[in-house]
Amino acid sequence: MSLLVVGLSHRSAPVSVLERAALHVDAQVKLLQDTVAAEPAAEAAVLATCNRIELYADVDKFHAGVAELSTLLAQHSGVGLDELTPYLYVHYEDRAVHHLFSVACGLDSMVVGEGQILGQIKDSLARAQELHTAGRLLNDLFQQALRVGKRAHSETGIDRAGQSLVTFGLEELASGTAVADWASGKKALVIGAGSMSSLAAATLARVGIAEIVVANRTAERAERLAEILNDAGDVVARAVPMDSVPDELTRADVVVSCTGATGLVLTAEAVAAGRGLDTQPGVGGVPPRFGSGAAQAARLPADQVTEENCPLDLAPVPSTAGFSVLGEAAVAGMAASELEQHAAWVDNAPRPQGTVALVDPLAEADAIAALAATAAVIGRVPERRKPEPVAEIPRPAPSLFLLDLAMPRDIDAAVHRLAGVRLVDIESLAEASADAPMAADVDQVRRIVADEVAAFGAALRAAHITPTVVALRTMAADVVAGEIARLDGRLPGLDDKQRSEITQTVRRVVDKLLHAPTVRVKQLAAEPGGAGYADALRTLFDLDPETVAAVSRAEDSTTDEEGRGSA
Repeated sequence: MSLLVVGLSHRSAPVSVLERAALHVDAQVKLLQDTVAAEPAAEAAVLATCNRIELYADVDKFHAGVAELSTLLAQHSGVGLDELTPYLYVHYEDRAVHHLFSVACGLDSMVVGEGQILGQIKDSLARAQELHTAGRLLNDLFQQALRVGKRAHSETGIDRAGQSLVTFGLEELASGTAVADWASGKKALVIGAGSMSSLAAATLARVGIAEIVVANRTAERAERLAEILNDAGDVVARAVPMDSVPDELTRADVVVSCTGATGLVLTAEAVAAGRGLDTQPGVGGVPPRFGSGAAQAARLPADQVTEENCPLDLAPVPSTAGFSVLGEAAVAGMAASELEQHAAWVDNAPRPQGTVALVDPLAEADAIAALAATAAVIGRVPERRKPEPVAEIPRPAPSLFLLDLAMPRDIDAAVHRLAGVRLVDIESLAEASADAPMAADVDQVRRIVADEVAAFGAALRAAHITPTVVALRTMAADVVAGEIARLDGRLPGLDDKQRSEITQTVRRVVDKLLHAPTVRVKQLAAEPGGAGYADALRTLFDLDPETVAAVSRAEDSTTDEEGRGSA
């Protein structure tokens, strides 16, 4: 077995890296095609979800395979190999099988036990089959992973170990209130009509949302989802085009977005405008790009701080309300030149004698310079949504609830600073679920995975010798046929009954001689380290390698057809 998986997930990489590495469908197709075209790989499949990107392949060389798959992931994700490499993990042979089975059971999910991953694995297999990049190994592997996942959900209470991502997100929005009580009577806007958005819409309908509006770029899909929701229960659902989102935002209580778009679907400004919120700093809106301006206000009295003081036109706000640049993410996305310009202003800003700085100018200038250097290397300032701890500012109770299930994100992270708005996204879900208690059922699922990995490995090793055994029996049958033909030439007077009896006797002798060795060699081959028995059998009986290969190709073709039918 030469199974190799190279990937990254929420366990190995920060959300910011996963966002940038996310693969849309076209990129997945190209990645699969390029992988099987590469020298080390014979088969390939991609498992790409909102919190993982994994490339599975059947390779003939481990080190060359790791190098090639890593390079291909970097090329197609658009993240440089040097930056991506620290976040990649590699699993090989039995460890790769164990990893996929664990993923299928929900053990490796952001929310343990969620079942949506099974549908994503099924979609990955179907795509590989459609592109003919999945052969015997990956067909067997992914189909068995689906069976293992279903077994884990049916035989254990793994579902109780964690909720689906949608349900967990709604519970986070409800913030301690029963979801049904929180959802009762609310109006929801669902942006997108794919599998995740459809799941979210169905979940919203089930928990008691009164009205659901579906917005999607493809009108037919939005209308179909709305029709299904209307037929399914008491909820009132309707479809709207994407350009109606700003209007619907004024009426919605809950917004769920998962579109797969490459850019933001809802900016902080759009949300503020849709809800009539004030975006001026210090008035419950979005803080300025460098937070409260505490450092600026520390250098000049409030009546002397004007927008002209800063080359970036950063509006001043009272120093008691703000964030320091040392911990504020409002600088995320700024160009390095802008940061350097602001650093110079911070360093040289006039400060009346006797004024005590709240933040050391040199320390802040150094921090900005460091951020500028980072921006120059990776193209943007790393985002840190959470500011430094500051004095709590009273916020009104949320009137708009946003759930962003997209990767990369659909909703601007800055909206969490808008008054009356609560945002839950993939990053905050990861933080909330990191310390979730592991149920006893998880241990039972782990035992199931271990047993299934052992059985799969044994079956795979046994299957590896099957073509050789078939070729041996075929050779034996040819020998019998040749000897019977020679006997007919030497004894032409045999009647049909005599000839049949002799033929059956010879065949029984050959079968009995081969039975014990072939059964035993299959048993030995199924054990760890049993791969060499096929070579020994071919050598002992002088089997033609091409005959064995022909049997393998025939079996692979049959398996491929059966796999496409069952996926």
